[in-house]
Amino acid sequence: MTNNNTSIAKVDLILAVEKSVTERAWVARPAEHRIIQAIVQNHDLPEIVARVIAGRGINIADAEFFLKPTLKKMLPDPSQFKDMDKACIRVADAIISEEKVAVFGDYDVDGATSSAIFKRFFKSLNQNITAYIPDRMTEGYGPNTNALLELKSTGHKLVITVDCGIVSFEPLKVATDAGLDIIVIDHHQAEAKLPDAVAVVNPNRLDEEPGYGQLAAVGVSFITIIGINRELRNRGWYEEQGINEPKIIEWLDLVALGTICDVVPLVGINRAFVSQGLKVMAERRNEGLKALSDVAGINEPLGTYHAGFLLGPRVNAGGRVGRSESGTILLSTDDALEAQNISNELNTYNAERQAIEAMVLDDAMSQVQRKIGVGGVVPPIIVASNVGWHPGVIGIVAGRLKEHFGRPTIIIAVDDSGNAKGSGRSIMGVDLGSAITAARQSDILTAGGGHAMAAGLSMQSKNIDALDKFLCERLVINVDAALTLLSLKLDGVLSIGAINSNLVEILDQVGPYGQGNAAPRFAFSDVYLSYVDIVGKDHVKCTLKGLDGSSVKAMAFRCADKPLGRLLMASRSKTIKVAGTIRNNHWNGRTSAEIFIDDAAE
Repeated sequence: MTNNNTSIAKVDLILAVEKSVTERAWVARPAEHRIIQAIVQNHDLPEIVARVIAGRGINIADAEFFLKPTLKKMLPDPSQFKDMDKACIRVADAIISEEKVAVFGDYDVDGATSSAIFKRFFKSLNQNITAYIPDRMTEGYGPNTNALLELKSTGHKLVITVDCGIVSFEPLKVATDAGLDIIVIDHHQAEAKLPDAVAVVNPNRLDEEPGYGQLAAVGVSFITIIGINRELRNRGWYEEQGINEPKIIEWLDLVALGTICDVVPLVGINRAFVSQGLKVMAERRNEGLKALSDVAGINEPLGTYHAGFLLGPRVNAGGRVGRSESGTILLSTDDALEAQNISNELNTYNAERQAIEAMVLDDAMSQVQRKIGVGGVVPPIIVASNVGWHPGVIGIVAGRLKEHFGRPTIIIAVDDSGNAKGSGRSIMGVDLGSAITAARQSDILTAGGGHAMAAGLSMQSKNIDALDKFLCERLVINVDAALTLLSLKLDGVLSIGAINSNLVEILDQVGPYGQGNAAPRFAFSDVYLSYVDIVGKDHVKCTLKGLDGSSVKAMAFRCADKPLGRLLMASRSKTIKVAGTIRNNHWNGRTSAEIFIDDAAE
């Protein structure tokens, strides 16, 4: 992990694990006994739940909202965002005048849910809005000049960009000069210069007040629609038209899906969005989500796991290897048959994506390992590229290599003409998005941007080595600092005998879990592995037994060829220490708790 013994001495180690098999210290989340006891008494909770709450830095005053996040308390006034009133007035004008309007979205889940919410809003007003989702392969990310001018030529007067546009300076200038009105709704990191537009709504504008930078684009879109709805109400439009206001809250299932899948922190307003949105999702009113859940074989209550790992990848699959607009159409349709057909199509695309991903991953992993060499030093930034890699899977592959090497990773796909598209994933404490923006400003990239944990870029392949050098030099200190602080934060120590479905349900009160609110993670001491084997391609399945003879099933994902998997496989009939999360598995009408192993130590 680190030789920084001073920093280790200052933390509370769990089971005295200073260096696990993944080279991390097991550190207890700090939680004051006074706060734990107050939460227990004030909210009639088991101590383990109160400890988890306190371990996330929640004080006594905020515990009630943390347990019951409500939009009533957290939803901001749309007008507090810069340019929001301008945006709402312009869209309301377009609706009242029945102008031809388009929403231009990204091809990922955040873009698809944002676009679908606008589709549903306009449909509820008995109006249509064109949804334009660019093709990843031929158009790339974000607004492009040809698409915008085509929308102008077909009579559109207003284009609303969602989850993109904040750094699309040239295309938006050309479109604006051609007479097309643009509204940008985004959440990616902005620069001091803003694109030409009627309004730029982005909580991450440099001149914006802090507090809502964690919003996904779908959250910003939802708040914008609330503002547009209010503007129409204030003008008396609903009364004049003789129609009821739309029930905007019914679209929180889409807000939850986009927020979870964009891996933004589940804190503050995002926590309320997801908590309330999952309740709406459970009602299965959205035909697209209902059909997709059936295709994914989900037969249990929907949670963040299902949204992030089962529904999200299928929605994304259209933009990665299929039709980029499939996700938006699916999430905005009320036709059950259309929803079923698109869900089946996306399921097929997802299987194709998995096969392509596996090939690119093997190639990229081999390339990086050759570059490092046997016993070599892992660089601060991992950069891998090749001609022919599919641009639709490079983000996923970047995430896999980031997990394997513990370093920010950029994977770049190059075409036969030397044009390259890259996708990056970062580690906690290293802001990759700003580094990519700096590389673009230094003319190493032709386009690029993102946020702290993820970024995208376009460039000429001849500049890949220059990008590698630029990022390593810029981020080496940040990476070193992040690795020095590398640890696995745990909420305590449990016995195997304590693991049951009731405990999981109790801990679920602290959900929803995700980025910024990690699922409770515990250590288990003197665990005996009575069974261990590799399942699938590289997952390790175990049966763990405690000293009292109790047992529980466990899984360690994507680790068979890593130190964690090798230790587990070598520990059959031996006792070791493991750390992980617990969740309920629903199968054939039965519910049982299981452990997802994150780490282990001898």
